[in-house]
Amino acid sequence: MTLKLKGPDAIQSRMREIQSRLDALYGRRSEPKRDLPSESPGSGLTGAIGAGGPGGFRPMSPFVPGLDTGGSLAPADLRPLIESAAENAGVDPQLFEALVAQESAFDPHAKSAAGAMGLSQLMPGTAKALGVENPFDPVQNLFGGARYLSQMMTRFGGDMRLALAAYNAGPGAVERHGGIPPFRETMNYVQRVMGRYEAMRNR
Repeated sequence: MTLKLKGPDAIQSRMREIQSRLDALYGRRSEPKRDLPSESPGSGLTGAIGAGGPGGFRPMSPFVPGLDTGGSLAPADLRPLIESAAENAGVDPQLFEALVAQESAFDPHAKSAAGAMGLSQLMPGTAKALGVENPFDPVQNLFGGARYLSQMMTRFGGDMRLALAAYNAGPGAVERHGGIPPFRETMNYVQRVMGRYEAMRNR
């Protein structure tokens, strides 16, 4: 699947296509399509993923024994969104998927004690800077998280480990320490995301 989405119109079109496929797959009734804000992609998916009720998709664990996901960790309803967000931002879709698995275990309603929100666990200030108006909307959150990871990859010369450390601890901490900060949480974070990424690549 190779997508080259450029600009809000292309993103909006792709999200509508994905919504139509989900409607057909799960028997959901399509709602009238809404125009999306130009700064941050949104969609009629708001509140659907993880709703747990009729027509909603409950988050599933990426570690279900015996589940053949073709190398993917994500539940089927999130895979096209993760891939689209990653490719639109110019980052490796498998790396971004591994990041989302670590950040939220694919729960769009996840919220940390520090206030990080949604699938890619955006902090309020980061979400605002990325133009994400609703961090709990899966589409806005994933596109925002992928853009932020892309910014970290650029800032640290394409080094995945440094980019992940910056995503977790902040770019300033990485620059101050001249590498992955000696924080147990950050070191474990980088190790776990890279471990998932390598496992996905090797399947």
